[in-house]
Amino acid sequence: MTDAAVAPVPVTQDGAEIAPGSSKSERSYTAIKARILEGSFTPGYRLVLAKIAADLGFSVVPVREAIRRLEAEGLVTFKRNVGATVSGIDPTEYLYTMQTLSIVEGAATALSAPLIDSVATARARAVNAHMRECLEHFDPVRFTALNQDFHSILFEHCPNPHILDLVHRGWNRLATLRSSTFRFVPGRAKESVLEHEALLQLIEAAADADTIERAARQHRIATLDAYLAHAPALTD
Repeated sequence: MTDAAVAPVPVTQDGAEIAPGSSKSERSYTAIKARILEGSFTPGYRLVLAKIAADLGFSVVPVREAIRRLEAEGLVTFKRNVGATVSGIDPTEYLYTMQTLSIVEGAATALSAPLIDSVATARARAVNAHMRECLEHFDPVRFTALNQDFHSILFEHCPNPHILDLVHRGWNRLATLRSSTFRFVPGRAKESVLEHEALLQLIEAAADADTIERAARQHRIATLDAYLAHAPALTD
């Protein structure tokens, strides 16, 4: 596999440059993690410390520190006689995360629904429109980011802080798994956009909490089912 170059100026996942005052270890960590999350460094990719350090203009020491930190987060694995490699996506962990998220996010969305006003639904619909545009020249990383923005608008008003914390933990876990399901099953993206609109219509119609919760939960489960249908091929 051809080594993917690391940009000389470290940036965050959304393209923002790291503050010049950040330590070299922090800047190395942010640059490497961004490329793992965006898919430039794919599962199994060998992280050659000397090359990464040269691309960043640093010594090997801060890069090694950054990779140890990423190992602690589960994004990097050390293999004997190989060194540091990007961790693979564990289908079982993805299954458990999505099952849990479907329950807690469904509940959070249902509890938020009475508090979602026309301004919020307009914001959500605008994000969904960007997702629809994204289908033309599909970018799974951008689509996934927009998808999180959309759902955040719907559950951010949840009055139960404990449920909301569980939702955030679920989304953070998906980020750790680098699980953009849409990268593997892009056909699911179009269905997701349609389901978003249906969910918004339920909220605008003041549907009962059970109906909204079921719709939000089923929306998440449909994405999980799409992934699992392709999981054997992905893990061969």
